[in-house]
Parts: sequence; C-alpha cells; structure tokens
Amino acid sequence: MPTEQPRLTRPDGSPIRALVVDDEGALADLLAMALRYEGWDVRTAEDGQQALRTAREFAPDVVVLDIMMPNIDGLEVLRRLRADGRDVPVLFLTAKDSVDDRVLGLTAGGDDYVTKPFSLEEVVARLRGLIRRSSLVVVHGVDPILRVGDLELDEESYEVRRGDTEVELTATEFELLRFLMRNPRRVMSKAQILDRVWSYDFGGRSSVVEIYISYLRKKIDTLGPPMIHTVRGVGYMIKAAG
Repeated sequence: MPTEQPRLTRPDGSPIRALVVDDEGALADLLAMALRYEGWDVRTAEDGQQALRTAREFAPDVVVLDIMMPNIDGLEVLRRLRADGRDVPVLFLTAKDSVDDRVLGLTAGGDDYVTKPFSLEEVVARLRGLIRRSSLVVVHGVDPILRVGDLELDEESYEVRRGDTEVELTATEFELLRFLMRNPRRVMSKAQILDRVWSYDFGGRSSVVEIYISYLRKKIDTLGPPMIHTVRGVGYMIKAAG
C-alpha cells in the first residue's frame, strides 16, 4: 500500500497557508489544486502587484513564486516581501535552467528553486520540506522514513541510505525512488511513473523512465543484490533483495 503522508498544520491546528504566484493561470490553478489536496489553504496571484497585495492580506506560510512575470518579476516581489519584514519561505518556479539564474534566485533570498517542466509531487515535497524547516508548523502522523529491505529514504531530510552507505540522488532520482518505495512489490507502469514523477507537461516521452531507472540502478543496485526489477512489457518494481 502507498505510504500515508504526515499532515502538516499551523501550531493552532489551522491549515497551512500557501500563496501560488504564476502568470500562467492554468498552472497556478493546477498547483493550487495539488496543495489543497494536502489540506492547505491556498490563494493564487497572476502578477507581482496582486502577489504583494495578497501576501499582506493573507500572511502565507509559504510562497511559490514564478520569476518571469510582466511588470514586477518574481525577484522584485521577493525583495519587497523581505523589505516588509516577511521571512516566509519562497520556492522559485521558472522556465530558466541555467546555473546563473539558479544562483541569482537563491542569493536574492529564495529558499529553493524548481524549473519548468516539473513534477507536481516534487513541488509539493519541496514545499513540505521548506515548511518543516521553518518551525512554524506541527507535523501529525507517520514516520518520514520509507524502508524497503536495507534501503531507507527520509522524506524530511532527503537522505537515502542502503545499509551503511549514503546514496546521493538528484531531485528527480529521489522522486522516482520515493514513488517506487511507496509502492513496494507493486509493478508500476511507465505511464504511472510519468504521471507521478513528471506530471506537468512532459509530453509522454516514456524513454526518460528507462534512463532514470538505469541511473537508480547504478547508484543503488551496485551496493548489494538488485532491488529494482523490470517486469517486461509491464513496468518496474522495487522489492527487498533476497
């Protein structure tokens, strides 16, 4: 069975407040829907002025902020939020993927950075991590450690270990492994994996699943008996070795 996610709330038990800012209204609505599924109170804004106005009225606990917007861009929105004394965690969203843009966003005071196209699961996981580190919430529920055999994945710290060996994964590799480990001994099809790990605008390029499965095998299956298995014509499965 898939692993239940712990519920996050504010200290008074009220829902986490999230502000999603993107000039693509459909994308902002998609993210808002995913966060409402987490039980959060979500507002959206489609430009910088509306974002600043909503932030002052709504007092969000976390902000998802597109960098490339007309008039007031995301970097300027963040600068003004910080100038107002708001230390709310900020996750930047942008179509840009250069190292310079990433450094610019983070040095401007952002807390994390995701490029388009992205996985909704990854964005939600990153936001949960930011909120937990902010110490403004209460976590209810379950152990954040996923375990399959001697493989452990910590959903809070983003650490992965096999036995005594720490495994370094990229964000996408982590999301793929997390999805498999939430469904141990279940065969997940390429379509299911694409939908959950590359759910936003990926265009159905199923070959990417094979590529990332091979990356995981090189990092995990080389540390002991194989755990990631191909079921020919169906998909992939993870199970304890032996």
